[in-house]
Amino acid sequence: MEFETRSIHTGQVPDPSTGATIPPVYLTTTFTQKAPGEHLGYDYSRSGNPTRNGLEEVLASLEGGEAAAAFASGLAAESAVFQSLRPGDGIVASHDLYGGTFRLLDKVFRPWGLEVAFPESAAPEAYQRAFAQLKRPRLLWLETPTNPLLDVLDIAALAALGKRHGALVAVDNTFATPYLQRPIELGADFAVHSTTKYLGGHSDVVSGAVVARTAELLEPIRFLQNAQGAVPGPLECYLLQRGIKTLAVRMDRHSDNAGQLAVALAGDGGVKKVLYPGLASHPEHEIAKRQMRRFGGMVSIELEGGEAAARRFCSRLRVFACAESLGGVESLACHPASMTHASIPPDIREARGITGGLVRLSVGIENVNDLIADVRQALAG
Repeated sequence: MEFETRSIHTGQVPDPSTGATIPPVYLTTTFTQKAPGEHLGYDYSRSGNPTRNGLEEVLASLEGGEAAAAFASGLAAESAVFQSLRPGDGIVASHDLYGGTFRLLDKVFRPWGLEVAFPESAAPEAYQRAFAQLKRPRLLWLETPTNPLLDVLDIAALAALGKRHGALVAVDNTFATPYLQRPIELGADFAVHSTTKYLGGHSDVVSGAVVARTAELLEPIRFLQNAQGAVPGPLECYLLQRGIKTLAVRMDRHSDNAGQLAVALAGDGGVKKVLYPGLASHPEHEIAKRQMRRFGGMVSIELEGGEAAARRFCSRLRVFACAESLGGVESLACHPASMTHASIPPDIREARGITGGLVRLSVGIENVNDLIADVRQALAG
């Protein structure tokens, strides 16, 4: 079946006892056993739940992996990947990445014993130099497109580099989703998501997921999912499955709107720079064309007036809401330096290009003319 069909039907078998087209939500903590140890495949909902299993089945199918594990948040999913390593192991992590991921690596897993190296740019040779800093490289962690600068990394080339160094390769695919990009098909071992974002799509559920190329690769992560218990509840899993059903049509509309907004803002007064992989001016536009179906719903802009202009712009928006997160049907604007990436020290932020004048736009599925008008009136103020 094609992507759109699988997103609606995989993991959604009609209820055999009633014929209900939409399976019931299994709001139970425990399952009755015929005798001690004799059950129907489930004993306790932390270890397994039919609603969560249906979600994991569709996630694995859409990403082209053999197995998936759902978590209570994107950071819980990331934590399981990092904790599947051992103290002394090394990670090369994206030069530009979500502030929460940086904090997790720098403040939690470095003290825990992992060695972490950050390349200074998106260039493959920068990643090669980062690998050379590690005594025992075990994981290459990529974001693409990156958050918030929207750099596009060549997954196939970097996955090959990681494998040459004996490292597993994980790609945070949150911005692109499996509809626009499938890292496992390009050589990655894991695709990781904050499913809070586009997969849920309606800003009403916090959750995460890890999809593995093989079931064997997922085993240590599945063990941590159960042992540490950071699992989503059945209602969250149901909401995610409902959101996934419309993922393809939503991502097409997000991409349409973001592309038109990026073009409208390019060269607009007060805008110093427009960052969007769909623009021919984007440094990695050709890579994005090669490995993505379309260019996604995220646009970042740098304003001429620096931080004061960015704060004024965010406060004047009327259709866009100034808020954390992204990927919902509604449009959001975020000031990374003071919001999503505030946990990164200012000198590191500035060196990476996350300036006070940068604004990240999650372009929703409203009428694009209203979105363009809103941004322009906010800039005019």
